[in-house]
Amino acid sequence: MRKLLRINLTNGVTEEEDIPQKTALNYVGGRGFGTRYVYDEIAPKTDPLGPQNKLMIGTGPLAGTGAQSLSKWMVYTKSPLTGTYTRSSGGGDFGAWLKWAGFELMIIEGKAKKPVYLYIKDGIYEIRDAGAIWGKTTVQTQDYLRKKHGPKARMVCVGPAAEKMVRFAGIFSGSRTAGRGGTGTVMASKNLKAVVIEAARTEDLAAPDEFKKLVRQQIKGYKEALGFEPFRDYGTPMGVDYPGFGTGSFPVLNFRRGDLEGWEKLSFMQYAAITQKHTGCYSCMLKCGKIRQVADGPYTGATSEGPHYETIWAFSGPTGCTDIGATVVADRMCCDLGIDTISTGGVIGFAYELFEKGILTIKDTDGLVLSYGDPEPMLKLIERIGNREGLGDILAEGVRRAAERIGKGAEKYAMHVKGQELPGYEPRAMKALGMNYALSTVGANHCYGYAQQEIGNPRPRILDAAADENKGDVVKYNQDYVAALELVLACTFPGNNLECFGLELVAKMLVAACGEKKFGSEDYLWQAAERVYNLERCFNIREGFTRKDDALPERFYTEPLKGGLRDGEVIRKPDTIIDEYYDERGWDSNGIPTAATLARLGLQEVDKDMAKVRG
Repeated sequence: MRKLLRINLTNGVTEEEDIPQKTALNYVGGRGFGTRYVYDEIAPKTDPLGPQNKLMIGTGPLAGTGAQSLSKWMVYTKSPLTGTYTRSSGGGDFGAWLKWAGFELMIIEGKAKKPVYLYIKDGIYEIRDAGAIWGKTTVQTQDYLRKKHGPKARMVCVGPAAEKMVRFAGIFSGSRTAGRGGTGTVMASKNLKAVVIEAARTEDLAAPDEFKKLVRQQIKGYKEALGFEPFRDYGTPMGVDYPGFGTGSFPVLNFRRGDLEGWEKLSFMQYAAITQKHTGCYSCMLKCGKIRQVADGPYTGATSEGPHYETIWAFSGPTGCTDIGATVVADRMCCDLGIDTISTGGVIGFAYELFEKGILTIKDTDGLVLSYGDPEPMLKLIERIGNREGLGDILAEGVRRAAERIGKGAEKYAMHVKGQELPGYEPRAMKALGMNYALSTVGANHCYGYAQQEIGNPRPRILDAAADENKGDVVKYNQDYVAALELVLACTFPGNNLECFGLELVAKMLVAACGEKKFGSEDYLWQAAERVYNLERCFNIREGFTRKDDALPERFYTEPLKGGLRDGEVIRKPDTIIDEYYDERGWDSNGIPTAATLARLGLQEVDKDMAKVRG
């Protein structure tokens, strides 16, 4: 039987549980398990930062094997940033270690009386005192725990920002993070600083020889993929050049412009020039992590494992900065403090625009002059956000709540969906991707359904990025495809963006690993993914979210984009795309799954909750 570990921090009880066979069959694993347990165990209207909320950390059914890029870990909970269901994925080695410890999911309940960490080894589960590391950075915390438990231990932890209840704090393993949605804030609200696992490598496969054959096939696919070598060599910063500025989709000045003078200083080749070492996640040939050291300028000597594309954007586009060294410093600061770089960059870009408009003054910023192109105030704001000092205390709430506190019309400049700050792709330049933000179950999130069709991918068909309709079906396709990959927590870079492997191979691997023949059908995985997505939607509906929440900020509908390839664009027909999407999903005009749709997906018991909302 596949297992989970339940930890109650209030009473100190830990229990191993079998995952019911029906759940295992219907939800396959990974995000499927997380979503099912979140829906069943987090009651409506639960305070995200209260002891009744639950934090779930899981991995996939193929983790810890020789399969490439299938050992990620993922966090599921109710978000303190959005109030929605959220899921956030992390890389590194922790997913493999969790699987070797015997579990595909941990469910963490209650709240400890004092700071603690969880230690797992050989079937022993100990809740230990974390007084010595409470208040420490993520780097200091992991260094301390490695010295205590040895170099073979793997861990996840939170930083001081989470302890101070910054609403977009993440959970870190090494420098890899489950960053979005405030998962680290939930963890810290439980007085849980870290989870440490010591485990020996093991594989329990139904057909080991067949599985090894499939792994060889997968490796061959990596080597033959057109984008494999460039991505391995340069990593995600390639996105700065393309699609980025090449398509006008790199957002600048808080999503007002699609161009930036001197952007070439941020080109991926500039980051390649300061790369010292290539790193990667467990059993992954891509090694897209890059350790970089600033070579010259005011930040000479600064290092980080990054920044990745989104972090480069977060600390350049919103503030109009083109200092590569500042992006490296900002990345390291966010890692140390334990905060999401996307939301951090988003709230800082919001503050810069408010300063420009006169809504914030020098008095509000404690003397900081938020001048476009100047990275120093940006770096100071990162520190103040992480420590909840001055204006940083307000920005630590996220742009939606910060705008409400600031007032004076600040809401107009808060770029978010459902409370989550937008990532680094301009919705007016890639409209299917933009409407994916609006329709995502977790708030604005590019990973939930990146629209590659708008930059030339023909699967299922190429889209005109500037078109304002006939996109709803592709938004659904992308979201369901990602959900299918995340049933095994496959990394979406090789599994989707680079097409090193696809669902056909995943299905065969699942059969060889689990022995369940139903998993061998791509159609079965597609339906399971659709089931998961609908269950996430139903969680949000139960929380009170409606069609009105499936919206981008007004800026994207009324203010033409300035500069870049998509100069002058607005999203002209958002309701048309939403209606197309609802129709494809089998939802009514209010965005509620119909009884027939839920029955088709085997979610009849959930329909009882939806019937109350339909009236």
